[in-house]
Amino acid sequence: MTEPGRLETRGPVQQDTRAPQPPAPVEPGRPLTLRARWRRWRNARVASPAFQSWAAANPFTKRATRKDGERLFDLVAGFVHSQVLLSVVELDLLSELMEGPQTAAQIAQRHRIEPTRMEALLRAATALHLLERSEDGYQTARLGAAATGVPGLSDMIRHHAVFYRDLADPLALLRGEAETELATFWPYVFGAQGAVPPDVAARYSELMAESQGLVAEETLRAVRFGGIQRLMDVGGGTGAFLTAVGRARPEPNLVLFDLPEVAPGARARFEAAGLTSRVTIVPGSFRDDPLPLGADAVSLVRVLYDHGDDTVAHLLKAVHAALPPGGRLIVSEPMTGARAPERAGDVYFAFYCMAMRTGRARNPQEIAQLLHAAGFDDVKRRNTARPFVTSVVEARKPTQIGVQAA
Repeated sequence: MTEPGRLETRGPVQQDTRAPQPPAPVEPGRPLTLRARWRRWRNARVASPAFQSWAAANPFTKRATRKDGERLFDLVAGFVHSQVLLSVVELDLLSELMEGPQTAAQIAQRHRIEPTRMEALLRAATALHLLERSEDGYQTARLGAAATGVPGLSDMIRHHAVFYRDLADPLALLRGEAETELATFWPYVFGAQGAVPPDVAARYSELMAESQGLVAEETLRAVRFGGIQRLMDVGGGTGAFLTAVGRARPEPNLVLFDLPEVAPGARARFEAAGLTSRVTIVPGSFRDDPLPLGADAVSLVRVLYDHGDDTVAHLLKAVHAALPPGGRLIVSEPMTGARAPERAGDVYFAFYCMAMRTGRARNPQEIAQLLHAAGFDDVKRRNTARPFVTSVVEARKPTQIGVQAA
């Protein structure tokens, strides 16, 4: 039995960290399980046009049939939905219509778009619950208002134009044949060695910092920072996470370890937050440089999924070496589902990492096994209120050599 929140692993584990392989096809002549036979029968019925026509008219099945049809249509139309969202963001309609309704003609004139086309966009945004109709025109809906309150969301939506181009030929992406734009947008991931142009590092850091607010909020809710004397954030960019920790917790001294190119932005952020006296910035690359000693806790926030398994194994061993006995490691990032795939990790982040051509989203059990292989124990998953934003796993360096999780 494991403690509540403890991940079911026995370590240390020598993990095969290759991407999960699909299950082997059923061998010819191998008997199907009862469940598999039932699914085969069900699929044959549901795939029949005659059955679908009957089910759509039957009072006992028509609601489920309609729901399935709507879900299928949403999958087919999903790209159009995302482009409507992008158009609304590019025109800043959610902010413009926050205070009160405006007519389609007014909005069309302001943005130099033909009125009937603007009406089409406004109706589409209303159907997607971003806007809502009123007697005088259109106004921001509750979902649209919520979107304006998510830090960095608008910039991430604009950035998705790159991602969409990389997905134009999804089979080429899956086969590793595509030269993706995201792989050149994030050269930072591949290790700088002094080669990252300052403007690229600044663009990366700004986008990541803007979207870091919710991640920091969820992590601070999930993790108890009491007792930490010195927290080192590895790969922390311009210090958005450490700034959030510093504002929420007055106790720990803070250390930022990241590439030299992001240090000026970090200094400016810490100075604006009044944290300069508590923060030490150590420039370096965890690929090439040893991690500083002296921290009793290390955070890796949206770092592991940016990198392949070999790099992650190297990093975790470096963190283990830098921590004292009993030191804590906090991993916070998007994760996939374990047995049950999830939309955020197994769809969005899985394909985003694929387009970056490095790293992958992992499930908590895979991360736990990597942590055990690096020498950590007491690995626990901390629940977050919004797992589509981030998930959290904690671990400790054993206080005695050879002590591992039971």
